[in-house]
Amino acid sequence: MNDEATGRADHDEDTTDFGFTRVDRDAKAGMVRGVFDSVASRYDLMNDLMSGGIHRLWKRFTIELSAARPGQTILDIAGGTGDLAAKFSRLVGPEGQVILADINAAMLEVGRDRLIDKGATGNIEVVQADAQALPFADNSVDCITIAFGLRNVTDKDMALRSMLRVLRPGGRLLILEFSKPTSPLLGKVYDQYSFQILPAMGRLIAQDAESYRYLAESIRKHPDQDTLLEMMEDAGFAECRYHNMTGGIVAVHQGFKP
Repeated sequence: MNDEATGRADHDEDTTDFGFTRVDRDAKAGMVRGVFDSVASRYDLMNDLMSGGIHRLWKRFTIELSAARPGQTILDIAGGTGDLAAKFSRLVGPEGQVILADINAAMLEVGRDRLIDKGATGNIEVVQADAQALPFADNSVDCITIAFGLRNVTDKDMALRSMLRVLRPGGRLLILEFSKPTSPLLGKVYDQYSFQILPAMGRLIAQDAESYRYLAESIRKHPDQDTLLEMMEDAGFAECRYHNMTGGIVAVHQGFKP
């Protein structure tokens, strides 16, 4: 499979993908931050409009796969507006803990406010953190989720190793992310939607077409299902598998720490 198809392109180590553009590796995090600073206040609204509300079903399935139970510690990376964290909060109960982590302060501020509105802050800790260098102890977390965030990470292999480190033995990682449609016809329709309709919606609703164009491009540059599975195995995860949803537009990858 060629590099373009897998999303694991072979480029020099000083640059990385920012959508379809090559940028200095050190610059990407700030550029991604700018995108999410721009869309933070309307992020959930846009997700509903972009997916027709289906993103809630994708997230519900991810939460079911987590098998979260009372007393556990759950780390939700790139948790932004806190929708997964609020649900995990109820599942782990007062004796458990949920850590809502995101590299973007604007997204965390929106998430914190929404969790306060829901009265769901008692067992939730909010932490600004980089997935590539998680500031948590080794073997300290029962489950990690990252929903629609891994594609924005500069060094995905480094982030996967960081996640493995903080998981307890037997703990699981769940990656919910846009992926590659399994049908060529669906892929063509999806491309038309992503590069024509999505930026137009961003312009009308969020007054920001460019950020939504980046989001569409970042999906295309993200590793496909089998490549991400291989990356998880290379990082040291065991029993790795994935579940396609909505024709492969989205996939949930699951792996365990041996």
